[in-house]
Amino acid sequence: MIEHSFTRRDFLAASTAAASLLSVESARGFRANDTLNVACLGTGGRSQRILMTRLAQIPNTRIAAVCDVWDTNLKAGAKLADAKAILEDTDFRRLLDRSDIDAVVIGAPDHWHVPMTIAACEAGKDVYVEKPLTHDLSEGKAVISAQNKHGRIVQVGTQQRSMPHLLEAREVLQSGVLGKVHKIHLSWNRNTPRWQRTKYGIDPASVRWKQFLGNAPEQPFDEYRMRNWRWFWDFGGGIFTDLMVHWIDTAYWMLDMDNPATAMSIGDHFASKGLWETPDTVQTLLRYPDKQLQAYFEGTFVNHQNRASLTFLGTDANLYCDRGRYEVRPERGSKVKPRQRIDGKRDILGLDFYDEVDGALYHLREWVDCVRTRKRPSCPAEDGVRSAAAAHLANLSYRQGAVARWSDI
Repeated sequence: MIEHSFTRRDFLAASTAAASLLSVESARGFRANDTLNVACLGTGGRSQRILMTRLAQIPNTRIAAVCDVWDTNLKAGAKLADAKAILEDTDFRRLLDRSDIDAVVIGAPDHWHVPMTIAACEAGKDVYVEKPLTHDLSEGKAVISAQNKHGRIVQVGTQQRSMPHLLEAREVLQSGVLGKVHKIHLSWNRNTPRWQRTKYGIDPASVRWKQFLGNAPEQPFDEYRMRNWRWFWDFGGGIFTDLMVHWIDTAYWMLDMDNPATAMSIGDHFASKGLWETPDTVQTLLRYPDKQLQAYFEGTFVNHQNRASLTFLGTDANLYCDRGRYEVRPERGSKVKPRQRIDGKRDILGLDFYDEVDGALYHLREWVDCVRTRKRPSCPAEDGVRSAAAAHLANLSYRQGAVARWSDI
């Protein structure tokens, strides 16, 4: 069993300190027209496709440095950076030592999120870090402490919190129009062959493999694990930490929820047997007795029914949400009027991405604004730790083959 040092009392104590410490002005301070110099740590797939391209669209923000342990990613990242200011390095610590770097965007694998975030906070840099914030429950206390002790702005990349239609949906939910919400249904289903054994032909000499491993156990170079790290326990946490975290974070934000009391999970390797360590098809039931609430999540890579969605099931009405719309659907006999907002122009429920709703851009813009104003961001470390904890508890149940209880952690 994994040992955990992060308790509910630790979480509450750290959260109490956050409000005052995050309001402290930065040592340098930023005016609206100051150029914010950002280093991107980890310039692989998502960083290249999403984070760096969006960051480049934000006024007075410059990608001044890139870091990656693989030469191919490092060169690709450099092409997206400011050609006049670009610094390239294979060791992120050397970039943190530079006084001309103000903040960092972390797109490295999950097991590097907390070590990089803590190091950046200690170096006086503000942080945008991809979800899940933690790779293990035991990391939560330390990363919250680093954020608060050093007065840093940390934004965790659960971008639903910045999507305009979901901000409106949150207001609808909190108005009480749904009645009492006792159940939440979350889904992230993709019918894609992510498990295929691709031969990438990566030259081991182009990779600093020991740096990639970080705090993971020593093991031989494996190009498949490096490119598909999400599906191996040493580096990621599978569907629960990669996909469920998005919607459970949204639910926590909308309903002001805390950690689940229990998690009961199942998982199978229907298509990825012998290749992935994490299952390709999962379900979990999370119980929140203090809220009189159950949350059920389903995720798979062998079918796309229900796709990516979150539904709050109320006694009077239901609130359906995805990344392009929300819909209020009355219960039978209810006097609640149907209501909807559709920002995604393609009328398909549950798509992973909509061109018209660029959540990453909204979320990065909010982070940059908070860096300048020192306002508390919408998803600071405390919230990122809490949302990831639900996924870790779900994984703990799956790996133990038993109900996982928060009280036992």
